[in-house]
Formats: sequence, C-alpha cells, structure tokens
Amino acid sequence: MIVKQYIKDFEKLGFGLFVHFGVYSVIGKGEWAKGIFAIPDEEYAKYASQFIPDEDWAKELVAKAKKAGAKYITITARHHDGFSLYDTCGLNTYDTVHFCSRDLIREFTDACKEGGIVPFFYHTLLDWHQASYENDFESYLEYLRKSVQILCTKYGKIGGIWFDGMWHKPTHDWQEDALYGMIRKYQPDAMIINNTGLSARGALGHIELDSVTFERGRPQKINTDDAPKYIASEMCQTLASHWGYAEYDLSYKSPAEIITDLTVCRKCGSNFLLNVGPMGNGKLSCIDSAILDIVAKWTQVNGQIISASPLDAGVESSSDDFMLQGDGCYYLICNGLPMVADPNVVLASQSTDYDVKFTTDKKIKKIFWLDNNEELVFTQENGKVTLRKTPFGYGSSLVVRVAKILF
Repeated sequence: MIVKQYIKDFEKLGFGLFVHFGVYSVIGKGEWAKGIFAIPDEEYAKYASQFIPDEDWAKELVAKAKKAGAKYITITARHHDGFSLYDTCGLNTYDTVHFCSRDLIREFTDACKEGGIVPFFYHTLLDWHQASYENDFESYLEYLRKSVQILCTKYGKIGGIWFDGMWHKPTHDWQEDALYGMIRKYQPDAMIINNTGLSARGALGHIELDSVTFERGRPQKINTDDAPKYIASEMCQTLASHWGYAEYDLSYKSPAEIITDLTVCRKCGSNFLLNVGPMGNGKLSCIDSAILDIVAKWTQVNGQIISASPLDAGVESSSDDFMLQGDGCYYLICNGLPMVADPNVVLASQSTDYDVKFTTDKKIKKIFWLDNNEELVFTQENGKVTLRKTPFGYGSSLVVRVAKILF
C-alpha cells in the first residue's frame, strides 16, 4: 500500500472549519437559495452587488477558527450558484473582482498565512450559472479545469481542493483523470477530496482521491487493507440545518453534541470539518460565534488530542470510552462522567463505580486529567491496567473528559 506523507499530515490537522460564504449570505436563506427559489440571474446579480464583506472579515474568521482549535479552513471559492470569490482571470465576469473590486480568496489566503491556518478550497462541480454545464458538458469541463487551475497557481501552497456536486450527474464522464492530474501538476501535496454526499457516506472513489467524506453522519473506520493507497476520512457537520447563512434557521446543535462529534471523529482517525455560514458582511452570527467560543473552552484544555491517532488497545469496561495515541503518551477519552453535586441539583447518576480497564505492555508512570491535573489511581499487573476515573467536580462539566497516560 502506498502511504503519502501529505495524507498523514492532513490527519494530524484533525479539526477544520468549513465556511460557506457567497452571494447567498446576503439573502440569508441558505446556500441553495438561488436553486430552491428559482431566482433569475438578473435578480441574483443584484444580490451579488450587495455582497461586500467588511475589510477585516478574513482576519476575524481565521482568528475565530484558531481560537476554537481548528488547524485548517475550507472555504467555498465557488458554490453551486457559479459565483466565484476569486479572480477568474477572464474566464467570466461573475466574480468578486468584477462586483466589489476585491479578490476575497486572496484576502482569505493572506489571513491564513498570517494566522498559521492551512487554506483549503471548496469548489463546486455542478453550476447553475454556467450555461455550458447543461448544453455543452465537454466545454464546461474545460472551464472547470481552468477555474481550478487558477486556485492551484495564484495563491501559493494550499492544503487541498474539496469538490462537491458530481452526484448531480452520476452517469456522466467528469474526466477526473484530467482534473486531478492538473491539480497534481501544480499542487502535488494538496489533498484531493470529492464529496460523496448524504447518500454515499464513506464511499471510495477515484484512485487520486485522498479522503472519503461523511457528510453530516458520524464516521466509521474505513478499511484500506486491500486498497492501493492509504486514504484519510473526514466528517463535515453543520451547526444548524443550512450550510450558508439562514436568518431564520434556529435548529442549532448543542456545543455538547459538537464536542462529542469531534472526539468520535478522532476515535476513527477521521478529521472533523465544522461548518459556519458567515453573514453577507463576513461576520459570524452571534450564535455561530458563541458556539465556537464554547468549543474553544474545551479545545483549550483538551486540544492536544486533536492530532492524536486511534489506538487498538481496547477499553474493557465501557464502549463509550476509548484510547488514542499521542507523541510518547496515550489518552483515555471518557464519556458520560457525571458532576459531583447534591442529587436534588443534578440529573446525573451518583454512582461511584468508575473503574476502567485496558491493556498495555508499557510501564505507566502517571495518569492525570487534562482539565485539572488531578492524578488518577491505577494498578498495573502483567500488562493489565485498572484505573479509577473520577467525576467532574461541582462547577465544571466538560462533556468529554480526557486523561493523559505517561510512560
């Protein structure tokens, strides 16, 4: 099996921010607004003229992602509406350079470079604006390749390209060899990802693809034993129901669910790509911003597990607890621990049976919680370890608790 270092490096990033940002952000009814509401091109162009993000949008976005613990950002350079956030260099005039005299992808990549975040580009494969998509598919594919070539050559080294929309024409020949080969020519170490959508989560595809996707579904460990090359995996998840900003979408997931999703991804060795939809001015809504700040409180304490790898060592006492391997250490990820309090105050069980058992041939020196450095009592005999977990103390409840195991 071929193992590419850039794929292993991608897995080490662990946690990324997905950003759906475009003309639809001005409308405030989700990223599919043009298609769902059949908005004519002329009317949509009026919204495009109103799409003028604040000057500091990219720097604020990068700072928010970094604070939350994300290591990379995947932004919609072009979504299904066909409007580009980058200079299309004469391919058309349907981009931010012609509507607001700014290259937003340039602003984004500059902010990423300054902030130490790896930039990834989402690029649509289906296109509601480009007429050739429906009436001259060969010509459209050439247009698509030239568009992606711009992203591969004008913005320096990138983390990867994230495609979406091939599921719209599943029986067509998308000439993937030519598309992916062009990317390899200009960005040999870029991740190439092609979203399989809600209906085919985790499906393998073309040999040049570097990661499978799990769209809004928790990942499972993929079996690459018989595959010709090593493949990564990535789960993408929304905060609410839409990817792009929707003013009246109130169906938000809890921060606890987001934190759990992040840790479940690490259990499988999968990356977690958490989506936000900035408003038309480039700012995050108050609730998007607040949820990221809450996630940040968890990652500031436990963020070192984001780059850790799955560990085969099983945890005997609980199917919800699992192990990860870090640099020179293990991590025990514990779910469902209650908080100590008067039983009239909390709903959690007051059980005191918190033993967990696992096996390792390494001699353990110390085990402690990352959140408060409390050392845990354990015994180790003939490779078998019994550890007594402790619940959260009153005044804190971090959803998922992490113990570090030193040898």
